[in-house]
Amino acid sequence: MNNKPEVVMMGLGYIGLPTGALIAQNNIYVHGVDVDLRVVEIIDKGGIHIIEPNLSKVVASVITNGYLKVSTEPIEANNYLIAVPTPFKGENKPDISFIEAATRKIIPLLKEGDLYIIESTSPIGTTEKMKDFIFEKRPDLKNKLFIAYCPERVIPGNVMHELVYNDRVIGGIDKASTEKALTFYKKYVKGELHKTNARTAEMCKLVENSSRDVQIAFANELSLICDKADINVWELISLANKHPRVEILKPGCGVGGHCIAVDPYFIVAEYPIESKIIGTAREVNNYKSFWCVEKIQNSKLEFELKHGRKPKVALMGLAFKPNIDDLRESPAKYIVNEVLNNDGEYLIVEPNIKEHKVFELTNYIEATEKADIIALLVAHDEFKELTFSEDKKVLDFCGIKK
Repeated sequence: MNNKPEVVMMGLGYIGLPTGALIAQNNIYVHGVDVDLRVVEIIDKGGIHIIEPNLSKVVASVITNGYLKVSTEPIEANNYLIAVPTPFKGENKPDISFIEAATRKIIPLLKEGDLYIIESTSPIGTTEKMKDFIFEKRPDLKNKLFIAYCPERVIPGNVMHELVYNDRVIGGIDKASTEKALTFYKKYVKGELHKTNARTAEMCKLVENSSRDVQIAFANELSLICDKADINVWELISLANKHPRVEILKPGCGVGGHCIAVDPYFIVAEYPIESKIIGTAREVNNYKSFWCVEKIQNSKLEFELKHGRKPKVALMGLAFKPNIDDLRESPAKYIVNEVLNNDGEYLIVEPNIKEHKVFELTNYIEATEKADIIALLVAHDEFKELTFSEDKKVLDFCGIKK
């Protein structure tokens, strides 16, 4: 049996691991690479380091049957996928150094006819920059590689389904690269594959999440106005959405995750003058988290003045969205951090993780029983089952009580 990999997956995080596992599930040999030795060791034993429904069974299966192997170093293949983080460095400037580092590792392995694909969220022009970077180091491969950009379009909690059934946008540096990438994705994607160029594909990913951010900002701004006007924002939105052409989203305590809370900055950083609405939406959604902190602090002060003692405060949720363990860019985590800077007794709850390096976690039932003030930050399913006695002050920032 020839176990030479067809695919090298650079990055085994929230996108790289599910993607690599799904490709391997199609009886394609995949070599997964991650710089974190702990992550590699967990996966090598058939385990996973993230929470994602249906992922653990697939990983265990493809590790056992040998279609997925993992390491801290890449080896030669025919297809190379880059799925590494693209963080920010100061002033919300996108940092593509991880993409560059992953690309540098595979450059010695590249050969004529290979396919190189970036899946990481990237600033416009990144694919072209990596093309130039590769050919600078390997001039012998100029015009002999297929290079494309193909962003994921998945939501945590449903990644395994959406990687297969969602439509994908595929943008090559030329038509031949686009067609080569299209042929590759057809092997395991059942959604429609849409052809374009690399720059448009990069912008498409950013625009999709920026659009969501703007829509959420409208809902969050409404919640601020309604609080001042003494109007139930949840009832208001429900009534407004009865209009056949109105669909207002639900407000929350901000916007988190490594997509919606981040991607708009990729556009704003490059086009600060033109991106007025996109930039303002980011400001509104960031402010909503700050406003939630103020609401909690004011409730604490009111309780202390009324009862002559400091309240016990339950802070319900740390994840950036319901029913996941992902805390990246989480507004709830930001709120908890800010509130903890003030004196008081706090009960921190996150039912989707067992422990946290910084926060001491409390069972959600125990927390609500002991607390005087309950701040609902994330609409986890567990919280929706709770009932609150009338002597509790409940701050519902995510629409659980409505």
